[in-house]
Amino acid sequence: MSVDTDYDRYLENLCSVIGGNDKRQDAFQSYCKGLMLPLQRKSVEPLAAHMDPKNVRSRHQSLHHFVADSPWSDSALLECVEEQVNELMDQTAQRYWLVDDTGMPKKGKHSVGVSHQYCGQVGKQANCQVAVSVSLATEAASVPVAYRLYLPKSWCEDAERRGKVGVPEDVTFQTKPEIALNQLSEAQERTGAAEPIVVADAGYGNGEQFREGVDALGLQYMVGIQTSTSVWAPWTTPKAERRRPGSKRVAPSRQRFAKDHRPQSVMELALEVHRDAWSKVSWREGTNEMLSSRFAAIRLSVAHNDRPNTEQRDEQWLLIEWPKEEPEPTKFWLSTLPATASKRQLVQVAKIRWRIERDYQELKDELGLHQYEGRNWRGFHHHASLCIAAYGFLITQRLRFPSKKKVRPASKITSLPEGYVPRGAAANATSC
Repeated sequence: MSVDTDYDRYLENLCSVIGGNDKRQDAFQSYCKGLMLPLQRKSVEPLAAHMDPKNVRSRHQSLHHFVADSPWSDSALLECVEEQVNELMDQTAQRYWLVDDTGMPKKGKHSVGVSHQYCGQVGKQANCQVAVSVSLATEAASVPVAYRLYLPKSWCEDAERRGKVGVPEDVTFQTKPEIALNQLSEAQERTGAAEPIVVADAGYGNGEQFREGVDALGLQYMVGIQTSTSVWAPWTTPKAERRRPGSKRVAPSRQRFAKDHRPQSVMELALEVHRDAWSKVSWREGTNEMLSSRFAAIRLSVAHNDRPNTEQRDEQWLLIEWPKEEPEPTKFWLSTLPATASKRQLVQVAKIRWRIERDYQELKDELGLHQYEGRNWRGFHHHASLCIAAYGFLITQRLRFPSKKKVRPASKITSLPEGYVPRGAAANATSC
């Protein structure tokens, strides 16, 4: 069976959630097939021109209406994509929910959600749109299963701008971690399978509310944190400073910690960890060799806004990465994985996040996720859902026909024999 036939069958399975008449389903299949074409840009007009060069105007109008105005459900389409990919994943493999956001540079100020904010694609503040997503992943594959635009507060409070781009009335301001928690809650209600582990970077994990929200869902997490996050070292307990005789009683909210009974940042703690706690761990195959680094793992409690004599929180893992060539530790994670988890297991979970980064790279480079030129809310999400649907097919093909990757040995630098003279050089050439 050819790949084209497989793709036709895959899209036919998705047509059931698109609904509508034959015209809508034809537009759906045409759009998804167009996303697979090797075009420089994959917005509506170039797709229409390539698929039907003799009727560009009518084809453009049809595709534009399907993407920008047609009232089909993004969540239903992504759920169907998730089901088809999940069926081909190893059913005994650990599942993960990878939380992240992606920025798409955008000129002007009229496209929905566009604002001057941090854009990961360019690595700095820029005019862009930002979307939050959750990907379902195993060690072998991953695919986004939830995707929603982050709407800045300036947009949420501007009724005129909202109306022009069709932002639904029930959409209110939410931070990115709040959007992600809603997506996780919906995914949990939808699946009913073995609970995945939530993995996120410090943009989410550094917030106490996000970690507590994941805990409230009954899910385990492995999240990045900043170096300033305060914790209780295993050998330290919160204790108030003793009052001097005759001094006034101090309110509990203003008590100070006694010396050697204070919380410290994870960076300070990492620099105090004994050298025997560090060991080299490999986590996956890279381009030329296995990826590895030095790690330490410690059981401790987080000290967020703690006061003296307060009850400490439950213990969790602090995972620290300190590459041998670096002057200080470079990455930190907090995790609620069981106390019996090995250091290798912790590292494997922390490093699974590379998959969502590759998802975004392929969705942008190969399928034009960032190239939608419309301005409205519905079109933004419809285009993204169609890109993810096309990407889902690529993932099913990779799962059906896994390829064995050859590891190329690193080239060895050979030394020249003593007294070697290059061909054509003078026998007794003097140095310059």
